[in-house]
Amino acid sequence: MTAPWGPPIDVLPLLVREEQALIGVLSDLRTPEWALPAHGEWTVHDVTAHILGLKLRRLSRDRDGHFADGTSWVSACRQLSPEVLFAMLVDSTTQLTELWKHRDLDKPAEAPLWLTVARDYAEQWVLHQQVREAVEAPLLDEPEFRTPVVDTFLRSLPQTLRPVTARAGRQVACSVEGAGRWTVRATAAGWTIDRGAATSRSPLASMTTDADAFWRLCSGTLPAAEASTRVRLSGDPAVCEILLSLRAPAG
Repeated sequence: MTAPWGPPIDVLPLLVREEQALIGVLSDLRTPEWALPAHGEWTVHDVTAHILGLKLRRLSRDRDGHFADGTSWVSACRQLSPEVLFAMLVDSTTQLTELWKHRDLDKPAEAPLWLTVARDYAEQWVLHQQVREAVEAPLLDEPEFRTPVVDTFLRSLPQTLRPVTARAGRQVACSVEGAGRWTVRATAAGWTIDRGAATSRSPLASMTTDADAFWRLCSGTLPAAEASTRVRLSGDPAVCEILLSLRAPAG
Protein backbone atom coordinates (compact mmCIF):
# COMPACT_ATOMS: atom_id res chain seq x y z
CA MET A 1 0.00 0.00 0.00
CA THR A 2 1.23 3.49 -0.82
CA ALA A 3 2.47 5.39 2.23
CA PRO A 4 0.37 8.41 3.26
CA TRP A 5 3.00 10.82 1.94
CA GLY A 6 3.31 9.10 -1.45
CA PRO A 7 6.31 7.98 -3.52
CA PRO A 8 9.76 9.56 -2.93
CA ILE A 9 10.68 12.93 -4.39
CA ASP A 10 14.34 13.05 -5.42
CA VAL A 11 15.66 16.60 -5.27
CA LEU A 12 19.30 15.73 -4.54
CA PRO A 13 20.38 16.28 -8.19
CA LEU A 14 18.86 19.78 -8.02
CA LEU A 15 20.29 21.13 -4.77
CA VAL A 16 23.66 22.35 -6.01
CA ARG A 17 22.25 23.59 -9.32
CA GLU A 18 19.60 25.66 -7.52
CA GLU A 19 22.22 27.08 -5.15
CA GLN A 20 24.54 27.98 -8.01
CA ALA A 21 21.70 29.63 -9.91
CA LEU A 22 20.95 31.82 -6.89
CA ILE A 23 24.61 32.72 -6.48
CA GLY A 24 24.71 33.63 -10.17
CA VAL A 25 21.89 36.15 -9.69
CA LEU A 26 23.34 37.62 -6.50
CA SER A 27 26.83 37.97 -7.97
CA ASP A 28 25.51 40.43 -10.56
CA LEU A 29 23.74 42.73 -8.09
CA ARG A 30 24.86 46.26 -7.42
CA THR A 31 24.86 47.41 -3.81
CA PRO A 32 21.54 49.37 -4.06
CA GLU A 33 19.76 46.29 -5.44
CA TRP A 34 20.32 44.40 -2.18
CA ALA A 35 17.97 46.93 -0.56
CA LEU A 36 15.09 46.33 -3.01
CA PRO A 37 11.83 45.07 -1.44
CA ALA A 38 11.43 41.34 -1.98
CA HIS A 39 8.81 39.89 0.36
CA GLY A 40 6.64 41.85 2.76
CA GLU A 41 8.97 44.07 4.75
CA TRP A 42 12.00 42.03 3.75
CA THR A 43 14.57 43.22 1.25
CA VAL A 44 16.70 41.14 -1.09
CA HIS A 45 19.38 41.21 1.62
CA ASP A 46 16.87 39.92 4.20
CA VAL A 47 15.57 37.08 2.02
CA THR A 48 19.12 36.04 1.17
CA ALA A 49 19.99 36.05 4.88
CA HIS A 50 16.93 33.89 5.57
CA ILE A 51 18.01 31.38 2.90
CA LEU A 52 21.48 31.24 4.43
CA GLY A 53 19.99 30.80 7.90
CA LEU A 54 17.85 27.87 6.78
CA LYS A 55 20.91 26.13 5.36
CA LEU A 56 23.14 26.78 8.37
CA ARG A 57 20.49 25.68 10.88
CA ARG A 58 19.93 22.45 8.97
CA LEU A 59 23.66 21.74 8.92
CA SER A 60 23.98 22.58 12.60
CA ARG A 61 21.11 20.30 13.64
CA ASP A 62 21.37 17.35 11.26
CA ARG A 63 25.12 17.20 10.71
CA ASP A 64 26.53 18.57 13.97
CA GLY A 65 23.76 17.74 16.45
CA HIS A 66 23.58 21.34 17.67
CA PHE A 67 20.17 22.51 18.88
CA ALA A 68 19.75 26.01 20.28
CA ASP A 69 17.36 28.94 20.18
CA GLY A 70 18.59 32.40 19.28
CA THR A 71 17.68 35.93 18.36
CA SER A 72 16.28 36.96 14.99
CA TRP A 73 18.76 35.77 12.38
CA VAL A 74 17.56 38.10 9.64
CA SER A 75 17.78 41.16 11.89
CA ALA A 76 21.29 40.20 13.01
CA CYS A 77 22.42 39.73 9.41
CA ARG A 78 21.47 43.32 8.59
CA GLN A 79 24.78 44.19 10.23
CA LEU A 80 26.57 42.28 7.46
CA SER A 81 27.54 43.84 4.18
CA PRO A 82 26.21 42.26 0.98
CA GLU A 83 29.77 41.12 0.27
CA VAL A 84 30.07 39.26 3.58
CA LEU A 85 26.60 37.74 3.28
CA PHE A 86 27.33 36.61 -0.27
CA ALA A 87 30.64 35.03 0.77
CA MET A 88 28.92 33.09 3.57
CA LEU A 89 26.31 31.81 1.15
CA VAL A 90 28.98 30.69 -1.30
CA ASP A 91 30.85 28.90 1.50
CA SER A 92 27.72 26.94 2.44
CA THR A 93 27.08 25.74 -1.12
CA THR A 94 27.24 21.94 -1.59
CA GLN A 95 27.46 21.25 2.16
CA LEU A 96 23.84 20.14 2.44
CA THR A 97 24.15 17.98 -0.66
CA GLU A 98 27.16 16.26 0.92
CA LEU A 99 25.20 15.78 4.14
CA TRP A 100 22.22 14.13 2.46
CA LYS A 101 24.34 11.99 0.12
CA HIS A 102 25.55 10.05 3.16
CA ARG A 103 22.13 9.55 4.77
CA ASP A 104 19.49 6.93 4.08
CA LEU A 105 16.70 9.15 2.83
CA ASP A 106 14.28 6.19 2.62
CA LYS A 107 14.83 4.98 6.19
CA PRO A 108 11.43 4.17 7.77
CA ALA A 109 10.30 6.92 10.11
CA GLU A 110 7.21 8.90 11.08
CA ALA A 111 8.02 10.90 7.95
CA PRO A 112 10.87 9.92 5.61
CA LEU A 113 14.02 12.01 5.37
CA TRP A 114 13.51 12.52 1.65
CA LEU A 115 10.39 14.52 2.52
CA THR A 116 12.41 16.79 4.83
CA VAL A 117 14.96 17.36 2.06
CA ALA A 118 12.20 18.06 -0.46
CA ARG A 119 10.52 20.54 1.90
CA ASP A 120 13.81 22.36 2.45
CA TYR A 121 14.37 22.55 -1.30
CA ALA A 122 10.82 23.81 -1.92
CA GLU A 123 11.06 26.52 0.73
CA GLN A 124 14.41 27.74 -0.52
CA TRP A 125 13.28 27.63 -4.16
CA VAL A 126 10.32 29.91 -3.34
CA LEU A 127 12.60 32.37 -1.53
CA HIS A 128 14.97 32.23 -4.49
CA GLN A 129 12.12 33.23 -6.83
CA GLN A 130 11.25 36.17 -4.57
CA VAL A 131 14.81 37.43 -4.95
CA ARG A 132 14.63 37.01 -8.72
CA GLU A 133 11.34 38.88 -8.99
CA ALA A 134 12.67 41.71 -6.82
CA VAL A 135 15.69 42.26 -9.09
CA GLU A 136 13.69 41.55 -12.28
CA ALA A 137 15.65 38.42 -13.17
CA PRO A 138 13.96 35.51 -15.01
CA LEU A 139 12.46 32.94 -12.66
CA LEU A 140 14.12 29.57 -12.24
CA ASP A 141 10.85 27.94 -13.22
CA GLU A 142 11.80 25.26 -15.69
CA PRO A 143 9.70 22.15 -14.95
CA GLU A 144 12.68 20.18 -13.59
CA PHE A 145 13.12 22.79 -10.83
CA ARG A 146 9.47 23.72 -10.27
CA THR A 147 7.64 20.39 -10.47
CA PRO A 148 9.29 18.94 -7.32
CA VAL A 149 8.14 22.07 -5.48
CA VAL A 150 4.52 21.52 -6.58
CA ASP A 151 4.83 17.83 -5.73
CA THR A 152 6.21 18.60 -2.27
CA PHE A 153 3.50 21.11 -1.41
CA LEU A 154 0.79 18.62 -2.37
CA ARG A 155 2.24 16.00 -0.03
CA SER A 156 0.80 17.92 2.92
CA LEU A 157 -2.75 17.15 1.76
CA PRO A 158 -3.15 13.78 3.56
CA GLN A 159 -2.37 15.53 6.85
CA THR A 160 -4.45 18.59 5.99
CA LEU A 161 -7.47 16.43 5.08
CA ARG A 162 -7.42 14.45 8.32
CA PRO A 163 -10.47 16.27 9.72
CA VAL A 164 -12.50 15.27 6.63
CA THR A 165 -14.45 12.04 7.05
CA ALA A 166 -15.02 10.08 3.85
CA ARG A 167 -15.65 6.47 3.02
CA ALA A 168 -12.69 4.44 1.84
CA GLY A 169 -12.09 4.95 -1.86
CA ARG A 170 -13.32 8.52 -2.13
CA GLN A 171 -10.88 10.68 -4.07
CA VAL A 172 -9.71 14.27 -4.28
CA ALA A 173 -8.26 15.16 -7.68
CA CYS A 174 -5.50 17.73 -8.17
CA SER A 175 -4.43 18.80 -11.65
CA VAL A 176 -1.60 21.32 -11.97
CA GLU A 177 -0.89 22.39 -15.55
CA GLY A 178 2.82 22.29 -16.23
CA ALA A 179 3.47 19.83 -13.40
CA GLY A 180 1.10 16.85 -13.49
CA ARG A 181 -1.80 15.22 -11.69
CA TRP A 182 -2.16 13.83 -8.18
CA THR A 183 -4.92 11.92 -6.40
CA VAL A 184 -5.64 11.89 -2.68
CA ARG A 185 -7.59 8.81 -1.54
CA ALA A 186 -9.47 8.04 1.63
CA THR A 187 -8.56 4.74 3.28
CA ALA A 188 -9.58 3.07 6.51
CA ALA A 189 -6.38 4.43 8.07
CA GLY A 190 -6.69 7.98 6.71
CA TRP A 191 -5.79 9.83 3.55
CA THR A 192 -2.98 8.94 1.17
CA ILE A 193 -1.60 10.63 -1.95
CA ASP A 194 -0.08 9.35 -5.16
CA ARG A 195 0.86 10.72 -8.54
CA GLY A 196 -1.61 10.17 -11.34
CA ALA A 197 -5.11 11.19 -12.38
CA ALA A 198 -8.15 10.28 -10.32
CA THR A 199 -9.97 7.15 -11.40
CA SER A 200 -13.30 8.27 -9.98
CA ARG A 201 -15.76 9.97 -12.32
CA SER A 202 -17.15 11.93 -9.38
CA PRO A 203 -14.35 12.79 -6.97
CA LEU A 204 -15.21 14.25 -3.59
CA ALA A 205 -13.52 17.45 -4.76
CA SER A 206 -11.17 18.60 -7.48
CA MET A 207 -8.70 21.41 -8.05
CA THR A 208 -7.35 22.57 -11.39
CA THR A 209 -4.75 25.30 -11.68
CA ASP A 210 -1.37 26.09 -13.23
CA ALA A 211 2.03 25.54 -11.64
CA ASP A 212 2.82 29.24 -11.24
CA ALA A 213 -0.47 29.96 -9.49
CA PHE A 214 -0.13 26.87 -7.30
CA TRP A 215 3.27 27.62 -5.79
CA ARG A 216 2.22 31.21 -5.19
CA LEU A 217 -0.97 29.99 -3.51
CA CYS A 218 0.99 27.67 -1.22
CA SER A 219 3.53 30.37 -0.37
CA GLY A 220 0.77 32.84 0.46
CA THR A 221 1.71 35.26 -2.31
CA LEU A 222 -1.16 34.72 -4.76
CA PRO A 223 -3.55 37.69 -4.58
CA ALA A 224 -7.09 36.71 -3.62
CA ALA A 225 -8.44 38.23 -6.82
CA GLU A 226 -6.18 35.96 -8.88
CA ALA A 227 -6.90 32.89 -6.77
CA SER A 228 -10.59 33.13 -7.64
CA THR A 229 -9.81 32.94 -11.37
CA ARG A 230 -6.61 30.86 -11.54
CA VAL A 231 -7.58 28.13 -9.07
CA ARG A 232 -10.71 26.25 -10.15
CA LEU A 233 -12.44 24.16 -7.51
CA SER A 234 -15.47 21.90 -7.51
CA GLY A 235 -17.10 19.39 -5.19
CA ASP A 236 -17.46 19.30 -1.42
CA PRO A 237 -17.27 22.92 -0.14
CA ALA A 238 -15.31 21.99 3.02
CA VAL A 239 -12.67 20.14 0.99
CA CYS A 240 -12.50 22.97 -1.57
CA GLU A 241 -11.85 25.41 1.27
CA ILE A 242 -8.98 23.21 2.49
CA LEU A 243 -7.51 23.07 -1.02
CA LEU A 244 -7.69 26.83 -1.37
CA SER A 245 -6.03 27.36 2.02
CA LEU A 246 -3.19 24.90 1.37
CA ARG A 247 0.13 26.29 2.55
CA ALA A 248 3.68 25.02 2.30
CA PRO A 249 4.76 23.08 5.42
CA ALA A 250 8.05 23.74 7.17
CA GLY A 251 10.89 21.34 6.44
